[in-house]
Amino acid sequence: MKRLATALALSFFATTATAQDFSISFVWDGLERCVTGRPNNVGNPEFVLTGVPAGTQWLYFKLTDLDVPHYPHGGGWIAYQGNQTATDVFTYKSPCPPNGAHTYKWEVTATGTKSRDDVVGIASLTRQYPE
Repeated sequence: MKRLATALALSFFATTATAQDFSISFVWDGLERCVTGRPNNVGNPEFVLTGVPAGTQWLYFKLTDLDVPHYPHGGGWIAYQGNQTATDVFTYKSPCPPNGAHTYKWEVTATGTKSRDDVVGIASLTRQYPE
């Protein structure tokens, strides 16, 4: 019984560490400056991922303007092939706040299948635009 409890505890901490280590980074480089409130349809930036959970086959990216969360900026699916994604795999509506900077969040959901119901991890990064 003690061995089972120890194994479960170690399993829990290993799973927790993986979930906590999953992160993304990106830069707005190359994005045409937009502050009119009328976003452009643009290709995704290059994302760098760390701590991608075991079992990840697909990644779903979504951009949200935290100042106007109901606005549909969109996102898209990328088949997981390593810790760096290609640019222009999917299109989304660029950040384009009409009055000053807004805070945007890219969220990536790692899944075992191409379904947001098969989640193995979630990471996000929040950044202001324009910076």
